[in-house]
Amino acid sequence: MNKVINIKPIDTDWDWLVQDYRVHSSIYTSDSIFTQEMSHIFAATWVYMLHESEIPNVGDFRKVWMGSREFIATRDDNGEVNLFANRCSHRGATVCREHQGNGSGFTCPYHGWKYDNQGQLFGIPGKTAYGPDFKKRELHLARPAQLASYKGFVFATLNPGAPALEEHLAGARRFMDEWIDHQGGAENIQVAGAQRFQLECNWKMVYDNAGDGYHVPFSHQSLLMMTNERYGGGDMSYFADADRSGMSLYSLGNGHTVIDQRPDMFRDNAWEQQRPQPGRENFEKHVKDSVAPNDIQSTLENAVGAGMNLNIFPNLLLIGNQIQVIQPMCAAATTMHWYATRRKDADAELNTIRMRTQEDFPVMGEMDDATNFEECHRGIAISPEDEWIDISRHSETGKDIESDDGLVVGPVTSELHMRAYYTQWKQLMKSNPTLIVDKSKVPA
Repeated sequence: MNKVINIKPIDTDWDWLVQDYRVHSSIYTSDSIFTQEMSHIFAATWVYMLHESEIPNVGDFRKVWMGSREFIATRDDNGEVNLFANRCSHRGATVCREHQGNGSGFTCPYHGWKYDNQGQLFGIPGKTAYGPDFKKRELHLARPAQLASYKGFVFATLNPGAPALEEHLAGARRFMDEWIDHQGGAENIQVAGAQRFQLECNWKMVYDNAGDGYHVPFSHQSLLMMTNERYGGGDMSYFADADRSGMSLYSLGNGHTVIDQRPDMFRDNAWEQQRPQPGRENFEKHVKDSVAPNDIQSTLENAVGAGMNLNIFPNLLLIGNQIQVIQPMCAAATTMHWYATRRKDADAELNTIRMRTQEDFPVMGEMDDATNFEECHRGIAISPEDEWIDISRHSETGKDIESDDGLVVGPVTSELHMRAYYTQWKQLMKSNPTLIVDKSKVPA
């Protein structure tokens, strides 16, 4: 049995709120618009949920989010990934109150209703109190209309009419494949622990910045100055003159974008550009002692990031070797999850230095960004009369052009990223999707 929700048209002038070169500030502060986003975007398009390596064993589970909706991801007895709402079909209590773990199912703490690791109801205390029609009611935990995985990255949507996941990913597939290749292949990725940040800002403040190559020498000035003064340059120093760098910003379709830093980061030696981490010298010695001379540089560069900021609208960011996930909480609050990754084929020394490298920016750089996100939101809120946010950089210079592979590419400081994703945002907000949650029995 499917529960069908027809989303009614919204009487809002979206073309006025989102224009070619500016957006209205109310799209960040309006509680009403946030509520509509949860249906029109975070339920009606594909949303990243988790990586399959986070629930590797039968019985593993983890809480995940589709915007403000909370789900449970499980690995069932058949080894398949399942996703279902964290809401008892009886009175609505959450049935899972741990972030992650392993077990054979879930028991609602309120009245003891029991569900297996496919979300199917199988036990009700005092079931003789229910009449014969009760069995006809579908009371399993609600599953999304579509669930799909792309090379280990699990996505879901409540929209049965959403295009296939690979179609949704559009031009981002090429860069996802290249990011995965940098990790040694899809089967080689292991997602490790997360750093989490609670931000007092709208989720779009975070996504705005995900494809912004303009802010780096200003927002991260202290970090770049420290790196330059102590080490004579290094990671991200090529952003100081970004418009003359080899970096590019691509619009990949459907709101996805990428900042490709690889032409500068890997031009000479990406490992040597990294800021020092504890254990760096010992790791270099270990590599020189354990691999062939021709493989030393490539092995060292396995420890550094993939050299791209890849943004999969609306909530997945692949930054360096990390998986960053945006979780909207309300119009004025967002949780950020930074997941580190390891390589299955790597020895302990390589994975340790990878983890050290992944600590670097979230500790020393993300605080700059987080402060700006919150101050942007605060500035908009305290001055609502100044209505517009400008997103016009490089829109009139003729430098955003179509590349040979059909993608739109521009300077890394262009605001092409915002113009591209707001085009997709507006299209989704104008739509009238049908949302479905499936409460039928999972086929054997």
